[in-house]
Amino acid sequence: MQDTPSDANPIIRTIAMPADTNSSGDIFGGWLMSQMDLAAGSVAARISKGRCATVAVEGMKFLRPVHVGDEVTLYATLGRVGRTSMTIHVEAWRRQRHAEETEMVTSAEFTFVALDDKGRSRPVYPDQPDK
Repeated sequence: MQDTPSDANPIIRTIAMPADTNSSGDIFGGWLMSQMDLAAGSVAARISKGRCATVAVEGMKFLRPVHVGDEVTLYATLGRVGRTSMTIHVEAWRRQRHAEETEMVTSAEFTFVALDDKGRSRPVYPDQPDK
């Protein structure tokens, strides 16, 4: 077991439920990825002060399973910021319902583009002039 990341803030904490499983009773990887996308999107919206869209996900590998009843915590840190895009690193950690130990189950880099009200890319920082 590892310690949770000390340089990241928890963005989402949720419980894996039976509706999030496949027919074998395992938590869907897609459910976990969607939770990670929500966490990254929350950070992207705060940084850009507006609408953003996911344009890429890189490096996702499932290291450990998540089981029904596990508490899943998503940690996110801002990485690279470009003119209209930003990269956010997200780690997913699990804790069994009746335990204290945590372990990382996956991580990935999410790239977002800041969007204007017409769905076109815009500067990440709203006060940054368009070129």
